[in-house]
Amino acid sequence: MSSFGDDLIQAMAEALAHANGEGPAVVHAPIAPRKVREQAKLTQAQMAPLMGMSLSGYRKWEQGQRRVNGPAATLLRLIQKEPELVKRALLS
Repeated sequence: MSSFGDDLIQAMAEALAHANGEGPAVVHAPIAPRKVREQAKLTQAQMAPLMGMSLSGYRKWEQGQRRVNGPAATLLRLIQKEPELVKRALLS
């Protein structure tokens, strides 16, 4: 079987285990982009480039039209904990 096939079978097995309440799945609590932005004392126009996205895309997150997940959620958590560090690293 191909590497892709093996990966697909493994992914399906992990999904089934998660659905059955088993396995090492990590679930993070949802994060509110507006709350993070306000805590960091940033405007939407300042936050969007920090997140590497357009202003309209960022606004859709705050309006609930798009869901934040994956690396974007991780970056928001970093901004929430260390806003100045992230600003220095990404905007320099």
